[in-house]
Amino acid sequence: MDLLNTLVDKGLRRELPTREEALAVLATSDDELLDVVAAAGKVRRQWFGRRVKLNYLVNLKSGLCPEDCSYCSQRLGSKAGILKYTWLKPDEATKAAAAGVAGGAKRVCLVASGRGPTDRDVDRVSQTIEAIKEQHEDVEVCACLGLLSEGQADRLRSAGADAYNHNLNTSEGTYGEITTTHTYADRVDTVQQAQSAGLSACSGLIAGMGETDADLVDVVFSLRGLDPDSVPVNFLIPIEGTPLAKEWHLTPQRCLRILAMVRFVCPDVEVRLAGGREVHLRSMQPLALNLANSIFLGDYLTTEGQSGQSDLDMIADAGFEVEGADTTTLPGHRATTGGGCGSHDGGCSPCGETPEAAQDSSEAPAVGPEPAGAEPAHTEPVRTEPVRTDLVTVRRRGAGTDIAPNA
Repeated sequence: MDLLNTLVDKGLRRELPTREEALAVLATSDDELLDVVAAAGKVRRQWFGRRVKLNYLVNLKSGLCPEDCSYCSQRLGSKAGILKYTWLKPDEATKAAAAGVAGGAKRVCLVASGRGPTDRDVDRVSQTIEAIKEQHEDVEVCACLGLLSEGQADRLRSAGADAYNHNLNTSEGTYGEITTTHTYADRVDTVQQAQSAGLSACSGLIAGMGETDADLVDVVFSLRGLDPDSVPVNFLIPIEGTPLAKEWHLTPQRCLRILAMVRFVCPDVEVRLAGGREVHLRSMQPLALNLANSIFLGDYLTTEGQSGQSDLDMIADAGFEVEGADTTTLPGHRATTGGGCGSHDGGCSPCGETPEAAQDSSEAPAVGPEPAGAEPAHTEPVRTEPVRTDLVTVRRRGAGTDIAPNA
C-alpha cells in the first residue's frame, strides 16, 4: 500500500504524518491488518529494536477520589466495588516495588488516586522514592499523583523521581463529556510542569470510550505536540457502576490499528501497552509487541493482569527480549536532551487505569501494580464492530483478600 510505504518513510525520518494519513490507518480493513502491523513494526524496530521495557505499578492509595472521571472505578459516586485504602508506608511501597524489580521491571510507577497531592503527600511520596532508590539504585521511578501545584514537580525531582505520568486520556473536544471536575487544560499544564522540572513526561490516552476516529487522532496529535517521552495506550474496560459501563467498542483488530496509528505519529517515543490489553487484545497481544516497546508487568491499579511469568513468556515466544537496566530506552537523540527530541512539531495514571469491580476491603492495605493539532472534528459515526463480551473476564485485584496479587 502506498499509504503504508509513506508512513514507514516518515516514521524513519521522525516526520509527522498528516491527519488524513493517521485517519486512514484507523480505517484500514481486517484484510490489511497484518500489513499495517508489519509497516508500523519497521518503525518500532528502527528506534527500539526488539527490546521490551517492563514497568511495574505500585498503588500507593486506592479509591476515595473526589474527581468524576467517567471511566474510573475510583471516581466520585462509583458503585464499583474496589479495594479502598489510604497511603502505603514507604517500607510497604518499597517491598511492593521489589517484587516488580525481581521480575525484571526497569521502571516502578508510584500511583495515588485523588485530584492532586498536598504538600504533605509530596513529602510522603518523596520518602518512598528515596527508600526505593536506596535499595534499587538503577530503577527508574515515575510518580503519578494527579494535578500538580507549583513547585511540586521540582520537589519530586529532588527526591529522585525520574518521570511523571499524567494522561490526556481523550481529545480536547470531548474531554468535558468524560470529566467535569477538572479540565483538559489542567492536564496539559501538569505535563508541562513535569517537563519544566526536568522530569521525563509520560502521557497517554484511553481508547474505547465512545470516541470517533477523529477524536483518537486529535489526542495523539496533541500528545505529539506535548512531546512526552512515553505514551501509554490504555483500552477501556467498561465496568458496572461507572457511567461508561455499556461502552463496548473495541476488538483486537481495532486495538492493533490504534497502536499502529500511535506508533506512526510518535515513532521514536516509548509506546506502552497498558491497561485493558488482556481483555481486548486477548490472544493477539504478541502482535501488539511489534507496535509497542513497553508494557506493564503483572497487575494494574484495581484489576489483575495476566501473571508476570505469562508476560515474560509472551515476550520471549514472540521473539522479543526484556530491556536490561543497563540499556537506555530512548533513542540517542531523545535521551541526550533529557526529554523531547526537538525535531517534533511542537506520562501509569490513576486516570489511565482499567476500572474494575473488586471486592471492597475498606482501608485494607494492598500492594501491587496497575498498569497542537487542528480543530477536533466529530462528524463521523463511532466505529461499530461485533464484540464478544462473553469472552471478557475482568479479574478483580485483591478480591476476597487483604493483600492483592502481584507479578
